[in-house]
Amino acid sequence: MAKNIAKEYMENRAEKRNEKRINKQMEKEARKQLRAMIPLKDRITKKLVKKVIIAILIYLVLFDLAFVFLYPFITMIIDSVKSEADLLNSTVKWIPSGIEWSNYKVAFEGLQYSKYIWNSVFVTAVATIGHAFVCSFIGYGLARYKFPGKNLIFVGVVLSMLVPTQVLIFPLYQTYGQWHWLDSFLPLLVPCFVGFGLRGGFYIFLFRQFFLGLPWEMEEAARIDGCGCFKTFFRIMRPMARSSILVCTVLSIVWHWNDYFEPNIYLNQSPELLLLPARLPSMYEQLNVISSEAENIELASDVIINQAICMASTFIVILPLLIAYMFVQKQFMEGVERSGLTGM
Repeated sequence: MAKNIAKEYMENRAEKRNEKRINKQMEKEARKQLRAMIPLKDRITKKLVKKVIIAILIYLVLFDLAFVFLYPFITMIIDSVKSEADLLNSTVKWIPSGIEWSNYKVAFEGLQYSKYIWNSVFVTAVATIGHAFVCSFIGYGLARYKFPGKNLIFVGVVLSMLVPTQVLIFPLYQTYGQWHWLDSFLPLLVPCFVGFGLRGGFYIFLFRQFFLGLPWEMEEAARIDGCGCFKTFFRIMRPMARSSILVCTVLSIVWHWNDYFEPNIYLNQSPELLLLPARLPSMYEQLNVISSEAENIELASDVIINQAICMASTFIVILPLLIAYMFVQKQFMEGVERSGLTGM
């Protein structure tokens, strides 16, 4: 009895499946007939119109998003070349009547660009080398080795990413003062060679994520060939991490070059050691002093001119970063994809 019931059940299921298949085939044939009834030109036209509309919508969204990010940059460039008349004229917004290159000359001289740029180059280069070397080594150890306290150390690395520098600046200032490091580049450079420094925790996390994704067979083959841990890292693992090293290098250069907070704290008593971005507020103060000594009639125009000169100063400060990024843009984007940064 049970066998007959099961047999009937299976037969009913088979019949339902056959009906579904027949219905699907009939629907497909009906669609084909409908398509055949529509002329070929009309079908091609509809597809093209659909693709064009979708492409236009995508480009509109991308253009809007790009404009949000580019608006401050475009405003800075346009305002930096405006003349006094254009700045006073509220109707002149995007297209100035003339280009005032003298704003850049005043900005270059006011920043003492040729003097302070070397401070920024030195600090940025040395700190970047320290971060790229030490953070890759620490990230490799956290990713590939097991030792007591490993998880605790990684928690500390994550916390260093979450806690802002402003929270730790007071104890750091006291510590560096006791070590007689203030008014020198040591507080900015030495922490980079111990895995700390500006965004050091982020670089360690970046390298750890990259090394976690590599196969273990490479290290096993290296051990069979007689390589120790250091030789394995420097000869096999580190060359494979070129993409992550490039990402770390570019980000470190940008963040150290634009850093204003820490250099202004540690180098406050030594103006000759200030970095280039730290010169912008002092230059603005000098220009305000000049404008305050003018007559009241000329005060408004001087303040507006200060705005144009400050825009020119800001542009020439970030100009080296823009030039460097033009050369490494392609490699940087490839490094971001390969290093696991997008998976954060």
